[in-house]
Amino acid sequence: MKKFLLSISLLFSLVIMAQDVKKTGNSKSILEGYYTSGKKLGFTAVDSLFQMNIGFRVQSRIGYGKEQGKSGVAEGEIRRMRLKLDGFVVSPKFGYKVELGFSARDIGTVAVGNSGNVILDGVFIYQPSSNLKFAFGQTKLPGNNQRVISSGSLELTDRSINNSKFNIDRDFGVFVEYGKTKKDKFYYGLKGAISKGEGRNWVKTSDDGVALTGKLELFPMGAFTKNGSNFEADLMREKTPKLMLSGAFSQNNNAQRSQGQLGGSLYEARTLKSVFVDAVFKYDGWSASGAYMSRTANNPITVDALDPTKSHAVFVGHGVDAQLSYVFPSEYQVIGRFSTQKVNDAIRTRTPNTDEYTLGVSKYIFGHKVKVQTEVSYDKIYAYGSSVSNNLFARFQVEIGL
Repeated sequence: MKKFLLSISLLFSLVIMAQDVKKTGNSKSILEGYYTSGKKLGFTAVDSLFQMNIGFRVQSRIGYGKEQGKSGVAEGEIRRMRLKLDGFVVSPKFGYKVELGFSARDIGTVAVGNSGNVILDGVFIYQPSSNLKFAFGQTKLPGNNQRVISSGSLELTDRSINNSKFNIDRDFGVFVEYGKTKKDKFYYGLKGAISKGEGRNWVKTSDDGVALTGKLELFPMGAFTKNGSNFEADLMREKTPKLMLSGAFSQNNNAQRSQGQLGGSLYEARTLKSVFVDAVFKYDGWSASGAYMSRTANNPITVDALDPTKSHAVFVGHGVDAQLSYVFPSEYQVIGRFSTQKVNDAIRTRTPNTDEYTLGVSKYIFGHKVKVQTEVSYDKIYAYGSSVSNNLFARFQVEIGL
């Protein structure tokens, strides 16, 4: 927390100092500060050889959960606290993006041999043209659409149960994107990555496998307003119908973790294959989306060679999400989501199937930057055999960001 506050204070001081120098007309000024809703808070060198944009956001949450047969549990936490930096050096063609996470869930448990997960993104970007972009470093892989969308741009307080089990998250590697946006005409985008395969900040082990990921995005009705396929809810109230269809495939060779880039360590390496299919539709305040996710692996159960009683399995199976919402002109929103998750027979005795039903109401004060969200979810947990558990939880969350 101290490091976060120090970073914020230093960056704000630089910008304020730059603005003061600009006002006084000091010829020694090297920075010009600015603040706009489009460019965030930041500064640019007067010779235009350096630019930094600064953003932060905090999600504060309270909740209540009740599992069948257990006492209810209340929670209160800073779910996410992020600091974002982006800009360019020398030329707008040479960009960078840094995102740091300071909440307890972001950092995780710090122990010997396990570094804290403060670094979310740290990536160098080369963009030779408006249609083509290369990146090198650690950032999100081009997987399912809900994961690619920022957690600050969600309609509900968090992503679906399927995203938590099947997404391919962040990784370190080389990334490429190609696409030529067209306002009212069909166009497509291609994205790909060759990455390490063990996820962000992984330093425990090394292996000879890499992850290969490719994604195709189709926009049959032209571009969404203000890149609206990259945030949930039709806040732009699209004047004409907009649709995005996408498909992605990822093969993680010799993966060391149960969910590839996420999850606990396996006793033996496995090759994981993931498939993602997404559809997003927006029109006049309405937003509808659907998603299919799956993961497969041969012989998903791994066994400790020194103790056969110990085993750990790859999370294999598939899931489907369906989501529908409407934003009223008053900026209030109602939303419903249904998720169903089925695990493969190989791990059925270890992991239950799950259905989840969610209803939510949100109030957007300044788009996704400042909003209030509430939701109630009902889970049906189908354990192996005939046992069914019914769980309920409710959340209230306030987000503020820049």
